[in-house]
Amino acid sequence: MKIFAVSDLHLPGNQVKPMDVFGENWTGHFKKIRADWREKVSPEDAVLLAGDFCWAMTLQDALSDLAQLSDLPGKKVLIRGNHDYWWSGITTLRRNAPDETFFFLQNDCIRIQDWIFCGSRGWACPGSTDFDAADEKIYLREGERFRLAFNAVNRERQEGDKLLCMIHFPPFNAKKESSLFTDLFEKNDADVVVYGHLHQSMSGYALEEYRNGIRYCLTSCDLLGFRLARIV
Repeated sequence: MKIFAVSDLHLPGNQVKPMDVFGENWTGHFKKIRADWREKVSPEDAVLLAGDFCWAMTLQDALSDLAQLSDLPGKKVLIRGNHDYWWSGITTLRRNAPDETFFFLQNDCIRIQDWIFCGSRGWACPGSTDFDAADEKIYLREGERFRLAFNAVNRERQEGDKLLCMIHFPPFNAKKESSLFTDLFEKNDADVVVYGHLHQSMSGYALEEYRNGIRYCLTSCDLLGFRLARIV
């Protein structure tokens, strides 16, 4: 099994949301992603989508965008981003998945072969620009979501398994200071962390870097040239 990742697709969700207002490179961006996906991915592979999948406000409006992934090969593993307002009750979401190749992560984990996947949205980290008391509450709450996910991981994990964590927001600030998220990843022996959220400029973030033995991969689609990143 090969593992790929791409995030921040920002599909329209039955709304008029032309992404080329953010730059000409966004023109036809999903066509570029689909073409690259078909070229790289086989049915036995996994593709990770680390949040901000579409602009839809309701699940019903998101289903047409999700359906556009159903004819693409591979297993699709998704977490929620800060713009995924359509992501509501997880039971309803899973029941309405286009087909059995979709996996939605929320306070839990899944196993695919000898890889375990878990993830949550995350939030801005202390030390980030304009971080305030309201952010602190959400940041701590997202830490609790990851603790629930790691409880599930530790029940599932067997000797030899590898752990990949997905988070939408960068798990550290631009100064690369430790956070609640990085501490949890290290405590639970994560192998790889995939994140997104950043656009245009990486502002000091690298597409790939290592930190205390963990590989961190930034996968926002525009930063990848609207291609999938090969993770494993």
